[in-house]
Amino acid sequence: MTRLSVEMLAADAPPPITSAGHAQLGIAVLVGIAVIVLLITKFKLHAFLALTIGSLVLGAVAGAPLDKAITSFTTGLGATVAGVGVLIALGAILGKLLADSGGADQIVDTILAKAGGRAMPWAMVLIASVIGLPLFFEVGIVLLIPVVLMVAKRGNYSLMRIGIPALAGLSVMHGLIPPHPGPLVAIDAVKANLGVTLALGILVAVPTVIIAGPLFSRVAARWVDVPAPDRMLPQRASDELERRPGFGATLATVLLPVVLMLAKALVDIVVDDPAHPTQRVFDVVGSPLIALLAAVIVGFFTLGRPAGFGRDRLQQTVEKGLMPIAGILLIVGAGGGFKQTLIDSGVGQMILDVSKDWSIPALLLAWLIAVAIRLATGSATVATVSAAGLVAPLAADMSTTHTALLVLAIGAGSLFFSHVNDAGFWLVKEYFGLSVGQTVKTWSVMETIISVVAGGLVLLLSLII
Repeated sequence: MTRLSVEMLAADAPPPITSAGHAQLGIAVLVGIAVIVLLITKFKLHAFLALTIGSLVLGAVAGAPLDKAITSFTTGLGATVAGVGVLIALGAILGKLLADSGGADQIVDTILAKAGGRAMPWAMVLIASVIGLPLFFEVGIVLLIPVVLMVAKRGNYSLMRIGIPALAGLSVMHGLIPPHPGPLVAIDAVKANLGVTLALGILVAVPTVIIAGPLFSRVAARWVDVPAPDRMLPQRASDELERRPGFGATLATVLLPVVLMLAKALVDIVVDDPAHPTQRVFDVVGSPLIALLAAVIVGFFTLGRPAGFGRDRLQQTVEKGLMPIAGILLIVGAGGGFKQTLIDSGVGQMILDVSKDWSIPALLLAWLIAVAIRLATGSATVATVSAAGLVAPLAADMSTTHTALLVLAIGAGSLFFSHVNDAGFWLVKEYFGLSVGQTVKTWSVMETIISVVAGGLVLLLSLII
């Protein structure tokens, strides 16, 4: 970023709520993040409370009046929830509908029926990637665990040969592809184009998931050669249903929002005229809100009706889909409040001033910041929202494609080396019956490969486009 553009950005920005210098602001950032990390890791405080307290501590150390720090936090929280809250809710409803109707099981069974032998790990990564589009990571794991264990047992496969591709597919979707909460928050924070981010995210995700999934699973199976644990398999949703939706209808419903958002991005590039009727239509139907809302409404007919769901059952599914996301919405909102406190305190301008003479690329800086917060807190979502707040000012002078790549760099960094402070680490360990060391050699290494490969591909794309 040039000195002129930095000065122009400073002129347009509102005055900071504190007059602290760069040194004091730097200390404030470190103290604020340290408080968040300590509260989450040592005192096991919920991330929402940790981010709230950390934001107020940051403002206090930076010398901001407490009332202005509170206003910055609540403003950022409200803006973030307003920007992505409805999208997260719609994604949760679609995911719950997919799971409860047996649509997810239909996708799984259809693909597995056509795969076998050496193709099975590739089938698992395909299943996880498709199902992982509308589902939160934890929900996806719970849904796929019975499939992983069943395939490993019946086919006499190493558990890692089947499990790692499934986990890789879910993790890549979670970190890089909207409408997952992390990417949505980063897109909102840096004002990126969602369609372009989605298109580039898919471009980065495909080679990343191949390397971290089927290819790495060969190595992981040699490092940790364990059979599927000998215990009762969890019951699948469709086991209680008399019928379930067809494969084609289910797949079309899952991919509908992706197709609509990608179509909008393509029309924006080809037509490039906001007044043109075609672009105006696609600006509406390809907006995230309409795309996800359309998928949910279509899903009532393509998923709910074939499964025999009446109005009452559909209402129950919607309610059950919304209940678990309260915590996620609060974390995302508090992350937005933390971001706004950083910006209003002058931290964003400080990062611009300090980094303008560095030789380190902005995308690499974003990746490194996300990595550091991920390692400290264990949460990919906290790492994403915090890093997005720190580097958001760097996007002011970027092109549309590079702003989208900034989002992907943050998402890639947020997946780096999951270890004992990450709930996902223990989820994988317990479900697969692994020791801590075995989980590190498989799951943690896989997450690191995803982060490094995706980050490298983002940097490579930044040199090409």
